[in-house]
Amino acid sequence: MPTHYNAKEMLEKLVAFPSVSSESNLPIIEFIESYLAEYGVKSWRVYDETGLKSNLYAQIGPNVEGGVVLSGHTDVVPVIGQEWDTDPFVLTEIDGKLFGRGSCDMKGFIATGLSLVPEMLAADLKYPIQFALSYDEEIGCLGAPFMISEMVDKLPKAKAVIVGEPSMMQVVTGHKGAIGFVTKVHGFEIHSSLMHNGVSAVMTAARLVEWLRVQFSDGMLATPNEIDALFEPPFTTFHVGVMNGGTATNITAKYCEFSTDIRCPPSQSPQDWFDRYMEYVAIIESEIQAIRPEAYIEVIARDVNPALKPETDGSAEVLVRQVTGDNGTHAVSYGTEAGQFQREGYSTVVCGPGSIEQAHQPNEFIEVSQLYAGENFIRKLIEKLK
Repeated sequence: MPTHYNAKEMLEKLVAFPSVSSESNLPIIEFIESYLAEYGVKSWRVYDETGLKSNLYAQIGPNVEGGVVLSGHTDVVPVIGQEWDTDPFVLTEIDGKLFGRGSCDMKGFIATGLSLVPEMLAADLKYPIQFALSYDEEIGCLGAPFMISEMVDKLPKAKAVIVGEPSMMQVVTGHKGAIGFVTKVHGFEIHSSLMHNGVSAVMTAARLVEWLRVQFSDGMLATPNEIDALFEPPFTTFHVGVMNGGTATNITAKYCEFSTDIRCPPSQSPQDWFDRYMEYVAIIESEIQAIRPEAYIEVIARDVNPALKPETDGSAEVLVRQVTGDNGTHAVSYGTEAGQFQREGYSTVVCGPGSIEQAHQPNEFIEVSQLYAGENFIRKLIEKLK
């Protein structure tokens, strides 16, 4: 007999896997794969280049177009350095809240969907429900594009993708696009009293960071259009999160690196901003090489995560509004995999249980009532697809 889990029991199983992005997610993938197989549901893995991480997608119901994709990421952010009152990888209920890493972001949504697999199978669906479970969302939405590409080729096209990031079950129709990158400045060491003959990697990096700061300040002064005004903030942000470099106070720094993310509303392109940054990098690099030809700058970028753009009469929005009853206008400034699905031609929204305010925090939790709201949402979806 297949093992049956309610939503809370399934969440307990999922949270117990410490699927931090820095580690392999194969244990949680293997559990989900085995669980689906118990019910006769075939699933497919899409590995990363190391073979240590994998996406997983599956389909329940007839092999026809017009179904729904339930999308979620299996990885979670680290707990190192955070002060937890409970074991982060043991789901713990206290006063109507379920504590555990990933309970909110976003294993809660995955748990509700998986727990209802028996009901999906018993429903005699006319249109399929597809699961799309990814790796490495938390470090740049790295895994999903490979899975989406394969789903486009191998599965019938769904009419709606629901990315279950925590939104308190509100229908989110827009989020910002983003690109993250690391800039590595290679200078030339010399005694600081003769700094005009050397190249300080730290001071060169500071010029690049100042360029980012100026773009941020200028953007704050611009008047946003109607769609961009939905976001908080309604302009592009440029953030330097980590910076390291230098050897000693009296030595021009040989090396400095810093990390940046650029987050854009739908009217602007992360790639365009990155290209502008690279043009400025080229100018600065030519200046430092005029002093020391050995000096140079390298920039290592991750994949661009596209914005989720509000759709006109989008089938996903129409469907999910019918199910939730939410007719409000909601946009968020964080990124998700929704823009990647939309880029491949899927109508897409974000809607899931829990609050984003709990994501990445110590003592992360999802309210039991939200977990049940997510479960009720999936049950209504099943009825819609019968």
